[in-house]
Amino acid sequence: MTIKLSILFAAAPLLALSACGSGNGGNSDAPAAPVAAVTPPAGQDWTQVVRKSPEGGFVMGNPNAALKLIEYGSRSCPTCGVFGRDGIPPLEENYVKTGKVSFEFRDFPVHGGPDLGLSTLGRCVSESAFFPILEQTYASQDKLLEKLESPEAQALLQRLQGKSPTDIATGWATYLGYVDFVKQRGVTEQQAKACLADQKNVQAVVDMAQQGGKDGVTGTPSFFLNGTLLENTLTWEQLEARLKAAGA
Repeated sequence: MTIKLSILFAAAPLLALSACGSGNGGNSDAPAAPVAAVTPPAGQDWTQVVRKSPEGGFVMGNPNAALKLIEYGSRSCPTCGVFGRDGIPPLEENYVKTGKVSFEFRDFPVHGGPDLGLSTLGRCVSESAFFPILEQTYASQDKLLEKLESPEAQALLQRLQGKSPTDIATGWATYLGYVDFVKQRGVTEQQAKACLADQKNVQAVVDMAQQGGKDGVTGTPSFFLNGTLLENTLTWEQLEARLKAAGA
């Protein structure tokens, strides 16, 4: 078994759901030259061009975009949820569609087992379905958080102590209603259960989180622009200012 980073799993307590933001120091924003828009492939706009990255994330937009934006995010993080609801739509409409910016999402499960289940299952979808399901997860996040804050969640945490990572992912995804959630969006129950039972899928989430830690991620959301961690950047307003300063 390769899986490490045990703090992500049932041995870790459920974290305070308001404490997922990172809060680092600041970067300087010297204005850059404007970036030119790029025409998308015929019959498409750039938000319809989605692929997996070598690091395991999902990337939307122009593969050769001058500005490459990466978010490490948690599907149960309220701060990420606010960005997902308020930031991703204008990011797609005003920046990704121009071909100037590509947007990659990488899961970073700050809330242990619950995030592990959500992240694993959220990645077992087609490339075209990844971002719509991510955004719909954030749109319905309040229901997830209600379940995480219930006594039943604490009882489940105890029951999953010592279980395998795949059992932990399955237990949380089922309890949080996420198996039913993806079933309503084109994933069969058999496919969902097979996804959660496959250690390679769980390992991919852990590997991505470990890489984020090596890159300096300490909380979510964390944004990188052309490989540089954007400190003091948690909201859409803050991120948009960074994009504009970079020439978007």
